[in-house]
Amino acid sequence: MPAEKTRAIVLRVVDFSETSCVVTLFTEDFGKIGALAKGARRPKSPFDSALDLLAVCRIVFIDKSADVLDLLTEARLERRFRSASRDLSRLYAGFYVAELLQELTDLGDSHPDLYRRADDTLLALDRDGPVAETVLGFEVAALRLLGYLPALEDCVACGTPLDVHSERVLFGHLAGGVLCPRCRQGQKQVVSVSREGHEVLRQLSGSGLENRIGEIDPRVRGELRGLLSHYVANVLGHPPRMQAYLGFSAR
Repeated sequence: MPAEKTRAIVLRVVDFSETSCVVTLFTEDFGKIGALAKGARRPKSPFDSALDLLAVCRIVFIDKSADVLDLLTEARLERRFRSASRDLSRLYAGFYVAELLQELTDLGDSHPDLYRRADDTLLALDRDGPVAETVLGFEVAALRLLGYLPALEDCVACGTPLDVHSERVLFGHLAGGVLCPRCRQGQKQVVSVSREGHEVLRQLSGSGLENRIGEIDPRVRGELRGLLSHYVANVLGHPPRMQAYLGFSAR
């Protein structure tokens, strides 16, 4: 089998034996892969300490069948996530990014745009980018790129344009987006979002990979943190483990 080369973000590392480990990687060209790294735990391993959580590395691996772990043969460190040593909030944010990549994607499903956004997000967190805004931006981008973005322009049930003069917008977590007052009847898990919060969410959902937004008002930021936490939990079918550590994002 031919060896494949690509860049990868390390999402998970699990000990497999005294000398080896199993890694989950999100790659630029092949999506998420699970691979056996033989000898990775040896003092002089062939992976040069590249398999740290959230590290970005260049890898070489042999693609096995769908039911067998790939074989990782080489990993060279390109960038380590260094904020963990100085700011727990950034570490938690990085772990949350990794968890979303792990939970929202399937093995072997290539998403190069999502890889680039994730790489850019980790770099921003490592370079003193605003934590709350960076996390919110990645969440919305991931939902859009993977086809889970909620409807934000027109009522998800009937297609009626939103009332631009309304101070509050109805959002149905189970319905999958904004609702008009008429379609709200009979819907479960519906919340009311401020017009400002809806507008920020709409801006974050822009299709440009480099789409960014400045500092968000703390009140709106807290509102969106709660909204997205609930929505992502519904998409996954369970709350992400790192969600409990994202209280800092609302501050």
